[in-house]
Amino acid sequence: MLSINTILQPGDWIKGESWDGELIIGYIESLSPNTPEGLVKVTVVTSDNNETIGKTIPVLSKRVKRLPVSNVTNKVQIEFLIDLALSTGDKEWFKELSSELNVMKQLVNEME
Repeated sequence: MLSINTILQPGDWIKGESWDGELIIGYIESLSPNTPEGLVKVTVVTSDNNETIGKTIPVLSKRVKRLPVSNVTNKVQIEFLIDLALSTGDKEWFKELSSELNVMKQLVNEME
């Protein structure tokens, strides 16, 4: 059986179910692989319970699934991700996405 560390890593985006059965989407803050349950601490970005949004909660690792990494292909997607980076306070991701957006704008300007 694979260790939790080979499947999930801090920073991975996940979807899953909380202890109370709420649907959550967020990212992993930390792992507790040495616990019998295999807990992960997830910062919730979206949930069907608005009170959970923005909080970091423990979730059983077997109740989460890592979301695939997506390739951003257009301006609207980058702008959405920039908003997400701002709402989660991820400065590095914000800088990376802003740089991508600027490159995209320069390419558009060169084409005109």
